[in-house]
Amino acid sequence: MRKAKESDLEYLLQLRRLTMDDYLSQNGVDISDKEHLFRIKFNFSDAKIILVNGVKAGLFKASYTASNSQWYIYQVQIHPNYQGLGIGSKIILDLCQQALTNDLSVGLSVLKSNPAKSLYERLGFSVTSSTNCEYEMVYNS
Repeated sequence: MRKAKESDLEYLLQLRRLTMDDYLSQNGVDISDKEHLFRIKFNFSDAKIILVNGVKAGLFKASYTASNSQWYIYQVQIHPNYQGLGIGSKIILDLCQQALTNDLSVGLSVLKSNPAKSLYERLGFSVTSSTNCEYEMVYNS
């Protein structure tokens, strides 16, 4: 992984459209470029480009919040060409193991329409609360 740069914004916009538009639309969430770019730029300093053999394969964005003693995963987006290879699982579990070593928790939210919820459950996350369109989840070792 490498730190995301402003020059990655077009790639990240395309990646977000490929990986999220269907799920966002099912939940009635705004899928305009403006909204996508807002989400991409949120905590952008923590965004990392996932590389496979030097080729962009996705985005991982997690931020540490000291007041909660928690890592929060804001975005995991794997390009469709690289999905199903265990890339996202490995990155998430690596963060979870690092957090456990330091007595920290890991949280995330997932759209109710997104099948990634079952992946997160397999990795050890459980639902702690929900809204009309999202589940909040926390990692349980």
